[in-house]
Amino acid sequence: MGSNGTVTELQRNSTNWTVVVDEIVKMEKKIFPKHESLARSFDEELKKKNSGLLYIQIHGQVVGHVMYAWPTSLSASITKLAVKENYRGQGHGEALLEAAIKKCRTRTVLCITLHVDPLRTPAVNLYKKFGFQVDTLIQGFYSADRPAYECTFLK
Repeated sequence: MGSNGTVTELQRNSTNWTVVVDEIVKMEKKIFPKHESLARSFDEELKKKNSGLLYIQIHGQVVGHVMYAWPTSLSASITKLAVKENYRGQGHGEALLEAAIKKCRTRTVLCITLHVDPLRTPAVNLYKKFGFQVDTLIQGFYSADRPAYECTFLK
């Protein structure tokens, strides 16, 4: 991975909680369409008992993040993965995904699922590289004209 970035888990009681969350909300607003961004509900998502967030910070700036959750005792999901545009292609997405998979595997889950826009080819390729299989195409997932691949990683 480039630029000395390290993956860190956001702790609910950390002194930098507000700064990190504010930076991630700004990133969400810039990268994702309004209806896909978690910017408005980010704090609520992070307060859920069975969820977590990992981020990469370089030179004091958050450059990528991944959210994960355990919706059931047997399954986990990657709910969001994003890297700032000028930091893509440097291994940060790989580092975040690998760390999220490890976190999800700390429980006795049988599978990890995620959804990805088929047009986000670099993201699709990243997930396939890590062993995620495309199970189905869900029409209208993101919006009426935007489908999503549902992908599964079996433990």
